[in-house]
Amino acid sequence: MTATVPDRQARAVRLGPRSVAALALVSAIGLAAFGWPLLADSASGLAHSKDAPWLFAALLPLLLAVVVATIADTGLDAKAIAMLGVLAAAGAALRPLGAGTAGIEPMFFLMVLAGRVLGPGFGFVLGSLAMFASALLTGGVGPWMPFQMLAMGWVSMGAGLLPGPDRLRGRREVALLAAYGAVASVAYGTIMNLQGWPYIGALVSGVAFVPGDPLTDNLGRFVAYCLATSLGWDLPRALVTVVATLTLGPAVLRALRRATRRAAFDAPVVFRDAAGDALHK
Repeated sequence: MTATVPDRQARAVRLGPRSVAALALVSAIGLAAFGWPLLADSASGLAHSKDAPWLFAALLPLLLAVVVATIADTGLDAKAIAMLGVLAAAGAALRPLGAGTAGIEPMFFLMVLAGRVLGPGFGFVLGSLAMFASALLTGGVGPWMPFQMLAMGWVSMGAGLLPGPDRLRGRREVALLAAYGAVASVAYGTIMNLQGWPYIGALVSGVAFVPGDPLTDNLGRFVAYCLATSLGWDLPRALVTVVATLTLGPAVLRALRRATRRAAFDAPVVFRDAAGDALHK
């Protein structure tokens, strides 16, 4: 007699309450770290402080380490760690291929597909570690690195939160991932602009952050800054992600799902004696 196994998407990491709380906390603080120029009250010391970007740059690595440790403590086993290492290395190797030229960053499509297959918890850790490894590989270590790690973690985690992982397959799924990848690529560039925008100061007065100015004025300058500086990078990044997802996506999704089935992340561990009787689980 054969047993049928439901076609259910395996997850390398099952998020528990502690992991969800840690992710929510670091995401809330991360949003504050990115958006403080627009969120700080004009009368507060933070709005006029030049130390705020450095404070958040020092704080975020500690928070990311706490989240990774929490997820590892609650869900990462040896098989998941092995797959995490392989995918993080692949993502880090893909990033230098475009050398950042005109926003050509092929690692985005892999982070999106891996997050889709392996879930939001695995996706967040993968995106963060892949960006960290690529920074070491390319020499791109600086105060911007923790912001890049957090933003890429969000990109991959968001793919894992997309609807219908057990039912939506084939061309519809690939189209969904391509659309998400395009939006995420532009959103990544936009939110990373918030990290560097306060540093330009009065160098470019028409688009610079002015401490203490009303939100609408600074927001208008930020939009102008994005249009003038990064849109020419964000749109090619989105285009590369879409093309790579549509052409390579089906094969990569099959390979990742085959790997998760063979790894049997959800299979219960059963110990048996010499006679084949189960001892305990």
